[in-house]
Amino acid sequence: MNKYLYLIISLLIVAGTAKADDKTVITLTTDNISLIYRVGDNGRLYQTYLGRKLSHPADYVNLQNQGEAYITHGMEDYFEPAIRVLHSDGNPSLLLKYVSHTTEQRQPDVNETVVILKDDKYPVEVKLHFTAYVKTDVITQYAEITHREKQPITLYNYASSLLHLSASQYYLTEFAGDWAHEANMTETPLVYGKKLLDTKLGSRAAMFCSPFFIVALDGKAQENVGDVIFGTIGWTGNYRFTFEVDQYNRLRILSGINPYASEYTLASGETFRTPDFYFTYSAEGKGRASRNFQSWARRYQLKDGDKPRLTLLNNWEATYFDFNEDKLITIMDEAVKLGVDMFLLDDGWFGNKYPRSSDRQGLGDWEVTKDKLPNGVGKLVEEAQKRNIKFGIWIEPEMVNPKSELYEKHKDWVITLPNRDEYYFRNQLVLDMSNPKVQDYVFGIVDNLMTKYPGLAYFKWDCNSPITNIYSPYLKDRQSHLYIDHVRGIYKVLQRVKQKYPDLPMMLCSGGGGRSDYEALKYFTEFWASDNTDPVERIFIQWGFSHFFPSKTLAAHVTSWGKQPLKFRVDVAMMGKLGFDIRINEMSETEQQFCHDAVATYKRLAPVISEGDQYRLQSPYESDHAAILYADPSRSSAVLFAFDIHPRYRENISRLRLAGLDPDKTYRLEEINRMPAGENRRPMRPNPNGIEGKTYTGEYLMNVGIDVFSATHLNSRVIEIKEAK
Repeated sequence: MNKYLYLIISLLIVAGTAKADDKTVITLTTDNISLIYRVGDNGRLYQTYLGRKLSHPADYVNLQNQGEAYITHGMEDYFEPAIRVLHSDGNPSLLLKYVSHTTEQRQPDVNETVVILKDDKYPVEVKLHFTAYVKTDVITQYAEITHREKQPITLYNYASSLLHLSASQYYLTEFAGDWAHEANMTETPLVYGKKLLDTKLGSRAAMFCSPFFIVALDGKAQENVGDVIFGTIGWTGNYRFTFEVDQYNRLRILSGINPYASEYTLASGETFRTPDFYFTYSAEGKGRASRNFQSWARRYQLKDGDKPRLTLLNNWEATYFDFNEDKLITIMDEAVKLGVDMFLLDDGWFGNKYPRSSDRQGLGDWEVTKDKLPNGVGKLVEEAQKRNIKFGIWIEPEMVNPKSELYEKHKDWVITLPNRDEYYFRNQLVLDMSNPKVQDYVFGIVDNLMTKYPGLAYFKWDCNSPITNIYSPYLKDRQSHLYIDHVRGIYKVLQRVKQKYPDLPMMLCSGGGGRSDYEALKYFTEFWASDNTDPVERIFIQWGFSHFFPSKTLAAHVTSWGKQPLKFRVDVAMMGKLGFDIRINEMSETEQQFCHDAVATYKRLAPVISEGDQYRLQSPYESDHAAILYADPSRSSAVLFAFDIHPRYRENISRLRLAGLDPDKTYRLEEINRMPAGENRRPMRPNPNGIEGKTYTGEYLMNVGIDVFSATHLNSRVIEIKEAK
């Protein structure tokens, strides 16, 4: 038995290792990309390659060192370090040398490589963890930092990843904005010097800048051609991406927690684990990189990534804080008429001393408001169950209003500065999640509701405020740990919720896209991309997020914002996870029937829209039109969404070439989700643009294309594409 165990261990050590010019080479390889490291003559580890897959180890000897794998501070490198420490004796230097590495298959087509580096003067060790997802071409990386010095050391920089690239040009795409204006795409060249993308908001961290980026090599990023790298970090707090071009035009990308105001004291024997950094490299443009991430997320990262999502009717924009039991039950009847799976009760159901009648009070007091709901949440759950729909509820458990019983009783649980006037964002403050008592309290909010009302089927978990008044009564003399330990505290709560209620779906809401990272999405089935539900704006917002996230994660609701045609609003929302936030009974019978039919259509097509491969065909950034296609992996069916936003007068409208189809198959096209003719409605055309009822080969559809756009403002079209049998 020991003999076989020794053999297995030996194989793990050898796997992923090659020899080039008598030097140890470490290869991380997927179906289409390679990341290669080599140990230098000085014993240090260098990255030698990142790009299209190299299949022949004999070529590795020709690769040149691009840069050290995990650059340290205090030695001969003059640029931004991956790690900077201060030893207990005051020495600020670190020199890491290769010790060993292992590669192990964690599950089919998933291989983890762990590289151990150590300082030869101080007992400091860094483990670099890489996981290669072979079939989806995604690689993840994080670092573990440990030491055995007698006294604590201080960490100033602690990157999750350092990547080196070499090209003639670099173009960075960032996703920035503000509340209701999220994920705007801007592409700029990277030249000598540093470019930072970061946040210092602590909580609701991605309000201004989303935690992902695209770097294109040798030219601007294109959808279907060219080399690009997509990167994102799994951290629901302050992050920083550093892009540094040196004097030789080489690019370094450092990714990790933002070290701003976050010096971390590490005791002897303790391990500091950085967040995961996820990236993919595509030689076929942005489209391939997006499909890599979307497929990886569904298979490996998302909560219930392989399960369908619930359609719903929310009461927020229909009632805001002004509702009672009878009104909510009436809206439940509208949910039944609509045909959705669930009714979602939003903000305003809690607080008694300070009833939640606005966003100025009650937050933190999670008791049902007796005046509004005299029979409690249980009555609403029962009424939903009678109607054969599910019932969900809104919470914002990490926050507190100063005008609340919780604040009066436990101000020591609140992040707020001593001897200073408090500053409020949206009339609220943030609870100190570094405090274990606060973690217990926040977990108890969910646990108590689920215990009291086991019929609850869904939580919308909001987070509307960044951290202000940055001071933790709990951490006392370790204030620089707050930004980090606060986020870790959130994860501890989410882990407890997931462990006790593994089948509970939850929406990650944060005043819109304020939280959009893959670590949080281990615990949430979807996220709220923006409070802005104007469908024109949503086309741009969802377009941005689509680069990194599958459609099933993007909660998209039909509302009255924008007052565009109802069909246009519904079609835009159907590209994500469909929901409604509108009074159905205020619609005409024709509109009600249209919405009911659209829900049924969405459910029928959800396997293609939610699980299919996504192809962005026409960018709203490049014209007054937009188009996205979702194709079943078998290439037997697809769904095309096409939008005319604000076309110019008499503009020349080109045919749209499709993608993701089998060139040798024959397909039949049908326009679906039509608005029937009626008052103030454009009539259905029996044969729009001559496509309906005809058959085309996939080759024709992809090489010649079809006419789907028009000169009509705020016009939309959904076309189902099915293999002709």
